[in-house]
Amino acid sequence: MLKAVLLFLLGFALLIKGGDWFVDGATGIAHRFHLPELLIGATVVSIGTTLPEVMVSAQAALQHNSGISYGNAIGSIICNTSLIAALTIAVMPGKVNKKSLVLPASAFFAAAGIYSLIAYTLGRFDRWVGILFLVMFAVYMFLSVRQMKTQPAEEAGEEEEEKKELSLVMELVLLVAGAAAIAGGANLLVNNGTIIAAALGVPDSVIGLTMVALGTSLPELVTAITSLIKGHGALSLGNVIGANLFNIVLVSGMAITLSPFAVPAEKTLMGINSSLLVDIPVMLGVMAILCVPALKTGKLYRKQGILLLCIYAAFTLYQFLL
Repeated sequence: MLKAVLLFLLGFALLIKGGDWFVDGATGIAHRFHLPELLIGATVVSIGTTLPEVMVSAQAALQHNSGISYGNAIGSIICNTSLIAALTIAVMPGKVNKKSLVLPASAFFAAAGIYSLIAYTLGRFDRWVGILFLVMFAVYMFLSVRQMKTQPAEEAGEEEEEKKELSLVMELVLLVAGAAAIAGGANLLVNNGTIIAAALGVPDSVIGLTMVALGTSLPELVTAITSLIKGHGALSLGNVIGANLFNIVLVSGMAITLSPFAVPAEKTLMGINSSLLVDIPVMLGVMAILCVPALKTGKLYRKQGILLLCIYAAFTLYQFLL
């Protein structure tokens, strides 16, 4: 027990320090090449903070544990949006760059639409679906890089210009070291949390939707908090939206390609698969609450954050109590 506690604390420390390094490296690169922070958050930072989900889902897929693979992806999207983004908005609502938001948000809803359609009509994810998602990931990265080249970053303020810049090599070192620390720290937390949940007799899909999803989303949470403290709210929002997209096209795509699986039916509500009745609709709903107002008005509102936090609390209670 003492060993588990020590490893948990070590994982938490790695997450905090890793998030600090990763944000410094990512924002430094964004400013150096005059790239929009939201796009950097939706690509480079998102890939780094999604590494824990990729590793956990791939490992679960190789072990033919479809409940963890499936629940981790959907649960992480719900957690990223209704907990992490919600906290960011509740603390610091404000304006967003609508143009930078269009690509990642559109790509997410396109991928989520395909994912949902297959879940409701076929009831299983075959290997071709995984390959399709991986192709979508590659296309999204290509479009993002092209957009970065054509869309100038917002002018940096005087305070930013006065800061001493790190060398490009140091920024890359911070980026890589931060990603490694984040991934390692998340793994330590997930492994211990999953063991505890399993000991309580919780179904694999519920573990994936809650414990594993929260554990693997801690990098996004740490990055969001670090970004807020450092005044990079756009980076935080872009990271959440990009990470949600990657949870479908990269995390699920990788898991499905390695080991195709059916939609888990371990839990039902009124005789209907709970995942189809609750999990997928909640995933789509919270992203709509986050993105639609931002795309229409170019603003995020505190009431959005509060509503999303309430949804996350209700969703978590439902998973464990019903």
